[in-house]
Amino acid sequence: MKGLPFLPIVLIILCLTQVPLPGPAWAGKDVSVLYCRIEGSINPAQEDLLEKVIQVSQEDGHAILLLGLDTPGGLGQSMREMLKMILNAPLPVVIWVGPQGARAASAGVFLVAASTVAAMSPQTSIGAASPVGMGGKDIPETMAKKIKNDFLSLIRGVAKGRGRNVDWYEKAVEEAVSITASEAVMKKVVDLIAVSPEDLLTQIGSRGLLTTLDTPGFTEDEFTIKSYEPGFRYKFLSWLLDPQIAYFLLLGGIAGLFFELSNPGTVFPGTFGAICLLLALYAMAVLPTTAAGLLLIIFSLVLFILEIAVTSYGLLSIGGAVSLFIGSMILYKFEYGLIVLPLRVILPTVIAATAFIGLGLFLVTRAQRRPHQTGYRSMYGLSGEVVNWSGEKGRIRVRGELWKARSADGLPRTPGERVRVKGADGLTLIVEPQETKTPSKGEQQ
Repeated sequence: MKGLPFLPIVLIILCLTQVPLPGPAWAGKDVSVLYCRIEGSINPAQEDLLEKVIQVSQEDGHAILLLGLDTPGGLGQSMREMLKMILNAPLPVVIWVGPQGARAASAGVFLVAASTVAAMSPQTSIGAASPVGMGGKDIPETMAKKIKNDFLSLIRGVAKGRGRNVDWYEKAVEEAVSITASEAVMKKVVDLIAVSPEDLLTQIGSRGLLTTLDTPGFTEDEFTIKSYEPGFRYKFLSWLLDPQIAYFLLLGGIAGLFFELSNPGTVFPGTFGAICLLLALYAMAVLPTTAAGLLLIIFSLVLFILEIAVTSYGLLSIGGAVSLFIGSMILYKFEYGLIVLPLRVILPTVIAATAFIGLGLFLVTRAQRRPHQTGYRSMYGLSGEVVNWSGEKGRIRVRGELWKARSADGLPRTPGERVRVKGADGLTLIVEPQETKTPSKGEQQ
């Protein structure tokens, strides 16, 4: 009876040795990851892409959305919309700045700050998120202060909510600082350095960084990556909504319409110009453009066309070039993160476009001043050969064609004789003997 008090302890030990202990909650489960790349400037096309991949991730039951990021920046409004999508996504959104050589600049800094887990590939960079004005110049002090305070409050709240280095993210906006991947990890700007998406997921699983998952920890063999390939529509819109591409399309459309209006009936320049102009107008309806800049560029086309009809001794062409240059400078209004047109792009483009249109004006003007030679007048002075002749009339062959002819001097012509067209009388050509060179004594020998 003395051993009875220990009987419950013995029974518990026996039960524990017979019943296997449960393994980790994620054991035997496969974590599905959807991987999508976001490259180029942040614009409405990237915004639509992110919305689509979040929807696909939810519909297909993926546990993690992994975004490969490489961007120089973009539109502030599109960045805000994408940031809200990341913060309110129904699944963890992991951002990897990679591969090597990639960057997350300007608007990209905000997206990294908002991600559930942020990682960078070696030899990548992040930072330079200060607002700039048109052409890369500083914006007025009052406006700059308002914009900076707005974005500082935004990135401060996002970085603090994700437990990241708030002070550095503020400096990225206020002082345009930029750091490398290793520095970013040391300063707790991002969480990890990973050479590939697979390496990133392995580190996330081994460290259990995604506590919101049913499987916060997992090994390399317990996750699968499915790549999402955007369609042609996304790729085309992403290309079209680049500010420089839209600008070049606008100038191409103006040049095409100019040549069609100056040479009616050529068809191709007009068709090409109309397509370019419509695409440019669509892009500029999305991008933050100014009405004054667009109207000045169109006005330059009007001045170039008037040069054809009005004798201005080049003044209208000069006005068109000036209008084109000023319109290009103010075409895009300020928008945080917008990749505007720098002077090194505008100046060569305006010079090339003006020279191209000027060449067209020169050719059109020279054609207008040339004497019109149509119908029979175009045959005056041509050489022909007598085919047959009777009296004062006969037939001759000119440019491979048979024509009725009569002699200007009333003398008969012999078959095979070379004659020259002197004039025309209705459908009958008037001819005269073709002057032949008298051979010199040296040639006769």
